[in-house]
Amino acid sequence: MTSLSSTPAEDTATAVVQNHAAGDSAQTRRNRWLVDQSMSIGYAILFVLLAFTVENFFSAANIVGLMLSVAQIGMVACTMMMCLASRDFDLSVGSTIAFSGVLGAIILEHTQSVTLAVGGGLLAGALIGAGNGILIAYMRVNALIATLATMLMVRGLAFIVSKGQAVGIANDSFISFGDGRLFGLPYPVLVVAICFIVFGVLLNHTVFGRNTLAIGGNPDAARLAGIKVERLRVWIFLLQGLVTAVAGLILASRITSGQPNSAQGFELDVISACVLGGVSLQGGKARIFGVLIGVLIMGTVENVMNLMNVDAFYQYLMRGFILLAAVLLDQLKSRSTRS
Repeated sequence: MTSLSSTPAEDTATAVVQNHAAGDSAQTRRNRWLVDQSMSIGYAILFVLLAFTVENFFSAANIVGLMLSVAQIGMVACTMMMCLASRDFDLSVGSTIAFSGVLGAIILEHTQSVTLAVGGGLLAGALIGAGNGILIAYMRVNALIATLATMLMVRGLAFIVSKGQAVGIANDSFISFGDGRLFGLPYPVLVVAICFIVFGVLLNHTVFGRNTLAIGGNPDAARLAGIKVERLRVWIFLLQGLVTAVAGLILASRITSGQPNSAQGFELDVISACVLGGVSLQGGKARIFGVLIGVLIMGTVENVMNLMNVDAFYQYLMRGFILLAAVLLDQLKSRSTRS
């Protein structure tokens, strides 16, 4: 009769294989953690180096100024993260910022009502976002073409309604949105902090966030699982337009005018910040803390160049380099994940 018990040699071989597999698994987890946290670690090192080498960088006034300078990018990056996670993107955010600011300034000029001005700007942003969502989700227009067309049309509308001129703002209550402070921090900094908290919870702790990642990972599988993919995409773009309008109104209050040519190239800065923060251009992957790091990297680089009086032409060059680096980093992470 054949015995089913293993020999000591077989037990030893099995233990060696299991230990080796466990070691490989632990090493894989460490490598993945290093890849995921690479930008956070890199930014921490960069921040410390700049604090010791760049004059006035670590001053309280400059740190508050740095946070204020990235406020608009941070707000819109929160919703752009959701778009990218669902395998879409929005090139019209810069134009939406300009149009919502101009429209709010015009309504304020004619009515002197801050409520109507803010409501009009927010409604315009929500309609632009919902329109993008309908074009992409229901009419099957490619996101690049749909949002590029919207970018041009909305920018044109901003110039038309303002007759190509800046619309001045003299209402102190409206201006306080941009220069008011609470606990020593400007209102825009507090608003962007709220955006990161809200969208962090939305992404990680709600059905909405899980479904967003699901349709970004595999839209067909998500549809078969019962997720209303088209409706969800419209809601994502509506939120994108709404938050972008908030950023536009705050920008108008900060510069005390609605500028039809403001926020040009803004969409590229936002997408760069998201990709630097680990949001995959292929969808299905996003981290709110990573987006925060990406936003801070973009703002810190610009802040340091301003402190060092670097010419604006070189700043454009650096922004383009950062965008290219962000895309290459996304490709490297995707290959690492597949391997």
